[in-house]
Amino acid sequence: MSVEVVSRVEVVSLGCRMNLAESERMQAMLAGEQDMVVINSCAVTAEALRQTRQAIRRARRNRPDARLMVTGCAAEIEREAIAAMPEVDGLIANAAKLDARAWNVPDLAPVAARSVGHTRAFVAVQNGCDHACTFCIIPQGRGPSRSRSAADVVAEVREHVAGGVGEVVLTGVDLTSWGQDFGMRLGALVAAILREVPELARLRLSSVDGVEIDPELFELLAGEARVMPHLHLSLQHGDDLILKRMKRRHSRADALDLVARLKALRPDIAIGADIIAGFPTEDEAAHQANLSIIAELAIVHGHIFPYSPRPGTPAARMPQVERHVVQARAAALRVAVAAQRLAWQESLIGRPQTILVERDGTGHAENFASIRAPEGAQRGDIITITPTCLFEGMLA
Repeated sequence: MSVEVVSRVEVVSLGCRMNLAESERMQAMLAGEQDMVVINSCAVTAEALRQTRQAIRRARRNRPDARLMVTGCAAEIEREAIAAMPEVDGLIANAAKLDARAWNVPDLAPVAARSVGHTRAFVAVQNGCDHACTFCIIPQGRGPSRSRSAADVVAEVREHVAGGVGEVVLTGVDLTSWGQDFGMRLGALVAAILREVPELARLRLSSVDGVEIDPELFELLAGEARVMPHLHLSLQHGDDLILKRMKRRHSRADALDLVARLKALRPDIAIGADIIAGFPTEDEAAHQANLSIIAELAIVHGHIFPYSPRPGTPAARMPQVERHVVQARAAALRVAVAAQRLAWQESLIGRPQTILVERDGTGHAENFASIRAPEGAQRGDIITITPTCLFEGMLA
């Protein structure tokens, strides 16, 4: 008599969309394993590290007999501390987490199998970072920038679409550096995906570095209907001196010019941004510059991060802003983004929006507005509706 073996693998993903994409691949790779929990960790901020530890403890409480493994940036940057936690059975190096040999399992399952039941797929096209932003510890966890081949990415996108995915999101640690290690630019990859996978309805980009947007990518963002009108900038700050101390490669004027040029060609494009509050040496004038750029760029999808010093980074050695001031400034930035978002949402009422229906009966429009799907809509449907009101923060 044969006994069916049921896989009980759970992958808990924390942090960025890159981790989400990698977690899906790990879930498929480990499908034949029995009773395992994997924490795909994050260490981008002190809060992210706290959440990683919390997730480890929660997983052990919920699955006391499972093998508990940790990978991701926290497992790299805080290796000794994570390994010393009594709940942890082992660590997998971040660079090896998609290598079946590191887990002693067969090769990755086909992408299409991972796509079943999903409306949106995150495709990691690049890993690591060659820049040296003074606040960032991620290069220590991810290593130098390295790109997947265009053929490999196109093949994965094609298989996701064959599995029923309606939207693909390209992601990476430094997405716009894709291809620079072999003489290509991200625009060429986006063009190849659109050309080689005509069945793909919607293509979206995760966070991008504005100064790395090449001319071909700009043209696609400005005029290609299948590339979603949604640009999320790795902005970080609105003050030029702070940007220099961060070792960012753009100025405030660069960001304003990029968005103005895009909006002149595609007025419906929605702008998102990552913004850090309370960076070391930030005075009130710099904070006000941070606040004002939210309105000037009309940032409606804002990710606000209170600065927290990461050991080993240059910013950790700079004069720090008092913690209560950092928190107050982060709160003010969130209020400013919320005001921009509310005005934007109200401007969409009565205007037709095309949404991809998701599992919970909601959907995201092309501009990433969250909209309640009409009754009877099925997950994966792409439909056009006209919102008539705002209900509980969502268009309906």
